[in-house]
Amino acid sequence: MYSPKHPTFSATPTLLRRFGSQLIKSAVLSASTSLRVLALGGEAFPSLTVLKSWRGVDNKTQIFNVYGITEVSSWATFYRIPEKFLNSTLKCELPVPLGFPLLGTVVEVRDTNGFTIQEGHGQVFLGGRNRVCFLDDEMTVPLGIMRATGDLVMVKDGEMFFLGRKDSQIKRHGKRLNIELVQQVAEGLQQVESCAVTWYNQEKLILFMVSKNDLVKEYIFKELQKHLPSHAIPDEILLIDSLPFTSHGKIDVSELNKIYLNDLNLKSECKLNGKEELWEKLQYLWKSILNHSEDPLKVPDESLFLNSGGDSLKSIRLLNEIEKLVGTSVPGLLEIILSSPILEIYNHVLQTVFPDEDLVFSKNYAVKRKFNDVNQEETSGKSLRQKSVMMLSCDDELTAFTAVSRGSQILSPNTKFLTKLGLCSSAHSSDLMSQTNIQNVESLNPPALIRKSKDPSCVAEVSEEGTCVLAAKKMELHVRWRSDTGKCVDASPLVVIPAVDKSSATVYIGSHSHRMVAVDLYSGKVKWEQILGDRIESSACVSKCGNFIVVGCYNGLVYVLKSNSGEKYWMFPTEDAVKSSAAMDPTTGLIYIGSHDQRAYALDIYEKKCVWKLKCGGTVFSSPCLSLIPHHLYVATLGGHLLAINPATGNRVWEHCCGKPLFSSPRCCLQYVCIGCVDGNLLCFTHFGEQVWQFSTSEPIFSSPCTSASEQEIFFCSHDCFIYCCNVKGHLQWKFETTSQVYATPFAFRYQEGSSEMLLAAASTDGKLWILESKSGQLQSVSELPGEVFSSPVVWESMLIIGCRNNYVYCLDLSGGYQI
Repeated sequence: MYSPKHPTFSATPTLLRRFGSQLIKSAVLSASTSLRVLALGGEAFPSLTVLKSWRGVDNKTQIFNVYGITEVSSWATFYRIPEKFLNSTLKCELPVPLGFPLLGTVVEVRDTNGFTIQEGHGQVFLGGRNRVCFLDDEMTVPLGIMRATGDLVMVKDGEMFFLGRKDSQIKRHGKRLNIELVQQVAEGLQQVESCAVTWYNQEKLILFMVSKNDLVKEYIFKELQKHLPSHAIPDEILLIDSLPFTSHGKIDVSELNKIYLNDLNLKSECKLNGKEELWEKLQYLWKSILNHSEDPLKVPDESLFLNSGGDSLKSIRLLNEIEKLVGTSVPGLLEIILSSPILEIYNHVLQTVFPDEDLVFSKNYAVKRKFNDVNQEETSGKSLRQKSVMMLSCDDELTAFTAVSRGSQILSPNTKFLTKLGLCSSAHSSDLMSQTNIQNVESLNPPALIRKSKDPSCVAEVSEEGTCVLAAKKMELHVRWRSDTGKCVDASPLVVIPAVDKSSATVYIGSHSHRMVAVDLYSGKVKWEQILGDRIESSACVSKCGNFIVVGCYNGLVYVLKSNSGEKYWMFPTEDAVKSSAAMDPTTGLIYIGSHDQRAYALDIYEKKCVWKLKCGGTVFSSPCLSLIPHHLYVATLGGHLLAINPATGNRVWEHCCGKPLFSSPRCCLQYVCIGCVDGNLLCFTHFGEQVWQFSTSEPIFSSPCTSASEQEIFFCSHDCFIYCCNVKGHLQWKFETTSQVYATPFAFRYQEGSSEMLLAAASTDGKLWILESKSGQLQSVSELPGEVFSSPVVWESMLIIGCRNNYVYCLDLSGGYQI
């Protein structure tokens, strides 16, 4: 708006930028300009460094930061930029306050619980007795109404500093990010004329940039890395001629998304100029995703992605970038990325994109590694001989025990012994359980050693979004013992408790040091240690008789060890690494396990034979899950397939393609089978293969689902840092925000004998252990281990057992208001 006496210009910062910095400096904010007042509002205010670069020498224009919303008749606060800041020759990074309320305006900052705060972070609320607008279909408005702005600020020393829009906050790489921060940093670069940032499809952070001169994108990436944390670096930079605007002078995000989509389509239509360009682009993507961009050397042919600093999440990024580069899907590529060197990845992509080109082989990796010949034929359709269960061969008779493993899986196959000892209810006293989900037996939950605090000092509160907010702690975890395994412990513990002598309970767990150890549950004393042929990420499984432990190994072997000594009883070879954890069928004694060779196997460990093997259409990373009614074995693959298999014959019953890799293990209950997917969805199917519902999170799900004892709640975790609870209809009950991504599977358990109340244990990758009330998601305790955690917790009595990447397996006692 203009006045003859006092020319004034009011605009958004982005609209002003359309003039270009040179024109702003030489005309709009020159020494001879007639403009006396410049009011910038409607968006985040430019940094003082940018503002000073726009100002000509001796310019006298007064510059204001104005702020407000339509709901209170536009502007509500103002702040005049002091002359001393504008005239200073020093680089100034001080934030610009929102300033002071206009006459008749009330400004409040409220926290997530709705309480007004004087210091800290919160949302701005605006109002006033006479500052009201009618919205939408409103006919009347209460006097003094306070409107939520959706703007987040920091209050410090009585001043408000804008942080960004509430809807501009995203979770990226497990950390919270306001995309306006990325834009502000990019605008501060000398070569950038103007820019905008979008969160495209809630998947990719795209920086759109108008440059002052010809720029190389790699240069901008390097400059951003100097000022931004790694999780804030854009996925892609797009150079454009000008920014699109709405009629209100703000950035048109929908138009920017169309520009990016058109750019993607153009790239997909562009053919790669031969295999040499493919190799160069693959090298670039490899370095970029692993943050090795500054390394001028070629990536060695034998480099493995996981050994070079990659992980499961980064491998998915590499997969997506390669498929975007070549403009088509590449079947089986994720398995190659996870297990093979870069040269083999190149060859695999080459076969898809340039099928007529000659392949380039490495002498060490020319042929997919093959282990000892299995010497068994496919036996699909062959009937299972039940006599193998009865001929236990080694230790004469069944041992009565309870086995506890990740995801609240509790198994007691020989329950006639437990019934005699009074440890099992009559409802489960048959020798062979009839429950659909054998792992989740409510009556076999461990006896609780619980006392309730008389004066609980912590009550977790739930925000409007359903997020549980920590109020205080009332329990603590204390280390009972720890055992050094020599290298990272990513496997989850198996706890086996003999029915006759509970005090001899044992923890079985493997390590990257190749060690498989048996540790006394109560004392932490190592009972035995066995060195296997390679790293162990597979979690152990106990045999039906209780006399053997079964575990997979990176060298492609499935080891059967005597549970009392660790002696090797049988080794079964697959054709690639075994990271899958085995499942045992209590009706037949068969062991089911998957391999990176894309097969699922049924093993009779007593007759030392493979009963059947089945090609599954993708690497089997996760663990098979067994249902007794109907009698199905569920297997998931990194190719995105969920299979239901007849456990006796190895025949497919049904198969569903999820479209994205499945790292999560399936989990079944009476009605359904659930599984998490890297597209962020938890999927639920009937036992006949019909998809019932899906629940969406904002990041990939690697965690396996866990059900409550009643099977009415499903617990799972996501890389978006949340622990979730859904009911069996897929409706959110609560979610709790942790401090890092959650890879591990949660563990639900009853904390008081005879009570229906349950607790939930979960571990985030930053080493924190979380104990929540499973019904409400209220926080009971949080503790931290001195290393990253990918292992899943297992709870028995008053003890929580878990592996850690600082090389130790830990047993922790819960103390304080409760004991577990």
